[in-house]
Amino acid sequence: MKLTDLTAHLDTLLRIRELPDYTPAVNGLQLANRPGEVSHVVAAVDATLPVVKKAIAAGADLLIVHHGMFWSGLQPWTGATFERLSLALENNLAIYSVHLPLDVHPQLGNNAQIAQAMQLQPSGGFLDYKGMAVGVTCEAKLPLEEVISRFTTALDGGRVHVCAAGPKITRKIGISSGGSGSEVAAAARAGVDTFITGEGPHWSYTLAEELGINVLYGGHYATETFGVKALAQHLQDQFGLPWTFVDHPTGL
Repeated sequence: MKLTDLTAHLDTLLRIRELPDYTPAVNGLQLANRPGEVSHVVAAVDATLPVVKKAIAAGADLLIVHHGMFWSGLQPWTGATFERLSLALENNLAIYSVHLPLDVHPQLGNNAQIAQAMQLQPSGGFLDYKGMAVGVTCEAKLPLEEVISRFTTALDGGRVHVCAAGPKITRKIGISSGGSGSEVAAAARAGVDTFITGEGPHWSYTLAEELGINVLYGGHYATETFGVKALAQHLQDQFGLPWTFVDHPTGL
């Protein structure tokens, strides 16, 4: 498939020209390849040097990530940064990145996919960013232990760190992947009694205790594998493109 056709489809599907994001995200095609074609997609969370090497080893000509090549901000193309770029160019590996527009996608997004994996149905949104609700809310009357079990299963048995400072029976669950743990106060203001996220600062736990809400931390990396996998599967379903997920966890 032509790279230009594929990226045009992704840009429209994810509304990357319409939705706001952090400046370093640079959503969309970040690096083209020389033949301008795609035959094998690799999905990953981060466009780092180890991931680029794994994508090349997997035979990919397109790498789709959540955190792109410029996530750490402006930097000179030297050292590992130069090696990453040169390896991608030499092996005709295109790189496409999508951050918040993937988080918020109603079907393929990280939060929607986590909800689906937990057998929950999103009913609203919370955590405003420039007029856009980043997280999803789900009305669900469930024992907290059941919610923890479902989240653990969704993470393939990954470790869930729990601050059980809220009710033992949930009523309104909020889901926002990645580093949204710092938004504990905003979650409480939205009426969320159980906040599912990736990671948060130390004080987010103690604040949750004071506010009386549950927080389930599943890890920044682990909670952001969902969207890129769903997006790659969409491309296979839509265009017949085979895909591989490259796992490179940070443990955070």
